Amino acid sequence: DGADGVTKKLHPNFLQDPVIVDGRAVPTDREGYLQNLDDWSPEFARALAAREGLTLTDEHWEVIRFLRDFWHEHGVQAQVRVMIRHFTELWGTERGSNHYLHLLFPIGGPQKQGNRLAGLLRTKGEH
Repeated sequence: DGADGVTKKLHPNFLQDPVIVDGRAVPTDREGYLQNLDDWSPEFARALAAREGLTLTDEHWEVIRFLRDFWHEHGVQAQVRVMIRHFTELWGTERGSNHYLHLLFPIGGPQKQGNRLAGLLRTKGEH
């Protein structure tokens, strides 16, 4: 345990400093991916985003909601091309582009950082 009694080493891949949400330590791996999908909340997304130096805007939340809805509807993560098609229709060609989505999510783009903030699992094949 850490000095505050909150930090735990549950597994070698878990963060040394868990994401704290409403005074509760939420277990994640080293990169912030949730260990239990049921632990996700908007507060978790805000706390993880702040840790990553990101302030979530309405556009971030639109992407996060899309990723979560897609996961719940299809049981898999949305591929980047699916995200681009969806957000190009919603926001137009420039703002729906891969480039713009990577500007919104600068640490790994929507596929990594977006899914992490949406509380989804690590992308298949990601290490």
